[in-house]
Amino acid sequence: MTDRKEKMLKLRELLAGCGGAVIAYSGGVDSTFLARVAHEVLGERVLAVTAFSETYPDHEQKAALETAQQLGLPHLTIYTDELANEQFAANPPERCYFCKKELFGKLLDIARKHGLACVLDGANYDDQFDFRPGMQAARELGIRSPLKEAGLTKEDIRELSREMGLPTWDKPSLACLSSRFPYGERITREKLSRVREAEDYLRSTGINVLRVRHHGNIARIEVTYDDFPRIIGAAGKIVEQLKAFGYNYVTLDLQGFRSGSMNEVLDVTSAES
Repeated sequence: MTDRKEKMLKLRELLAGCGGAVIAYSGGVDSTFLARVAHEVLGERVLAVTAFSETYPDHEQKAALETAQQLGLPHLTIYTDELANEQFAANPPERCYFCKKELFGKLLDIARKHGLACVLDGANYDDQFDFRPGMQAARELGIRSPLKEAGLTKEDIRELSREMGLPTWDKPSLACLSSRFPYGERITREKLSRVREAEDYLRSTGINVLRVRHHGNIARIEVTYDDFPRIIGAAGKIVEQLKAFGYNYVTLDLQGFRSGSMNEVLDVTSAES
């Protein structure tokens, strides 16, 4: 607990040193925690900015707005069009680099317009050990990651969020819909819509932690082991519905839900750290 308190003190010092900040706010565990602490430290010199696009799940858009309002965060919504960038739509392993570079560029413009010195993202200490090309864009553009700088891990952030009464403390990890496609498979509006419909349907059955990975005409469903009985019990209806969305085959991944499963085919030993 002492270590966690020290990390919080470090975070508050980092935020105070900014004087004012624009925060990349998705409404997830990390960015909500960061925005809340920054608001406590900097008051109205904070602006949480949420970027909506076709790659952002509809239910997450709604949740981000509701949480920002609930917490009284100064908040702004912008729109991005990643599919207009051929380097993104082609879906290479560094896809997230191109997305984040566009987003961070827009946030820097907003920061200049509002006279706020820093642009912050919600990357935490654990993220540096994962394959995250977007972190390269952050470094290139001078975006700060105060949670990472303070040494706060995902576990730390969840526990501190729980203590603070934040509604996101136990929220499942989120990722844009582009993460549902194997690298090299072109991302289109039609494919994004199909994945969105499939995940919305499964979520309507009471499953909250899930991914529908898109492999051409195959839907590979990832859920936690606890939800396997729910999927198997409703298999007939699920297959019928996902076929109606355009899939020919519907499968259940026996390894269960895991964030970043599309990265398993990569050799990330030489990727950015």
